[in-house]
Amino acid sequence: MKALHDLAAPAKLNLFLHVVGRRADGYHLLQSVFVLIDWADTLHIEARTDGRLQRHDVLGGDLPADDLCLRAARLLQAETGCTRGADIHLEKRLPAGAGMGGGSSDAATTLLALNRLWDCRLPLARLMTLGLKLGADVPFFLGGGPAFVEGIGEVLHPLALPERRYAVLKGPAGLATKDIFSSPRLARSENLAIVAGFPATARTADELVEGFGRNDLQPAAEEISSEVREALALLSKTFGNSRMTGSGAAVFSTLAGAGENGKDDRSLATLLEQLSKDGASGWTGRICRSLAQHPLAGWAD
Repeated sequence: MKALHDLAAPAKLNLFLHVVGRRADGYHLLQSVFVLIDWADTLHIEARTDGRLQRHDVLGGDLPADDLCLRAARLLQAETGCTRGADIHLEKRLPAGAGMGGGSSDAATTLLALNRLWDCRLPLARLMTLGLKLGADVPFFLGGGPAFVEGIGEVLHPLALPERRYAVLKGPAGLATKDIFSSPRLARSENLAIVAGFPATARTADELVEGFGRNDLQPAAEEISSEVREALALLSKTFGNSRMTGSGAAVFSTLAGAGENGKDDRSLATLLEQLSKDGASGWTGRICRSLAQHPLAGWAD
């Protein structure tokens, strides 16, 4: 096996996000429900025999000097002693600074792909340990499906959630996570949604999401970013509800029903068109569908 093509790195949404504590090292402890959606980056990875690692941008964007894909590849080399290298081609479709986990998802897909391409054969548990060294969201993208997430993001409780559709909207600018967590408007949740790994009051996963639904980072983000405030207002007016995902700046609405609905697509297209006419360039959005499992689920089993 010399190459793997069309590897999806899907985004995630936080259906809710609660800040429930803080570790001695400064990391905040969270509880959240993460779901994968069908908005994704795409990777194409070719093995090399000389040990070199190179990152290429398929769409011609600016290449970072270092990124999570390269860091993931180097970490796997160091963990396994593998002497092979790779050319990593990334089609970046997900917006940056959106709170949708794009970079973490790219890193997870890179780990899964190179583990197979290089014939490293690390089990999923070891890959998840490596993933946590790269970022708190990486274990989720390795985990394979929707989950109730605790700790800093590394404790996963798999959930069976019905398919949902979401309208996602993001303004031109991103948000710095450190600014959100250092804000005096950062909210904290007094009541834990889960005790000892099991829902405390919810009988079903849907009840868990609906019963504990809010994002404790949203008040701080709204104070910092007028674009987040505007996105929340626009989606709420258009679809009847809105919430920020992660630490922002993307905002989503939960849509009624799981089937196709051309009206929702037209409504979002009209909204984006109006923003453009008003001179607000750089806005992006999409109608997304949740995924029952990651496209590469089972690759490390």
